[in-house]
Amino acid sequence: MIIRAAQAGDRPAMAQLWRSAWQATMPAIDFTARLPWLDTHLITLVASGAEILCATNAAGIVLGFATIDPATGDMDQLAIAPDYFGAGAAVALLTEVKRRAPGRVTLSVNQDNPRAVRFYAREGFRAVGVGTNPGSGLDILHMEWP
Repeated sequence: MIIRAAQAGDRPAMAQLWRSAWQATMPAIDFTARLPWLDTHLITLVASGAEILCATNAAGIVLGFATIDPATGDMDQLAIAPDYFGAGAAVALLTEVKRRAPGRVTLSVNQDNPRAVRFYAREGFRAVGVGTNPGSGLDILHMEWP
């Protein structure tokens, strides 16, 4: 597993794996329709200082990606291609996110995504609050590490 900065040519693969990951996790929502939002959102994150990291295999295939704002420790996105769920890409990305963050990482996760909630708890995150996702209206859990 290789963790590296995202490159311009990674964007289509990142978008498709994001769509596939979310569609597998929350099939009632049309994530294909949300792809334009993702593209704009990633541009906005980078413009505000966030970094996009990619997990790739030896052949350079993007298996997942994460965003981290090193100044604030906010991780806005972590997405893994469904074929690689449980294969270590999420742990590898999160390890690098923690390394780049200023001693603290914050994130929000959908409460209806128990696999993700368990993953973050297993990786040392603790719940620090609740809220509502402004895009979907779903309940979210705010988590923090350490």
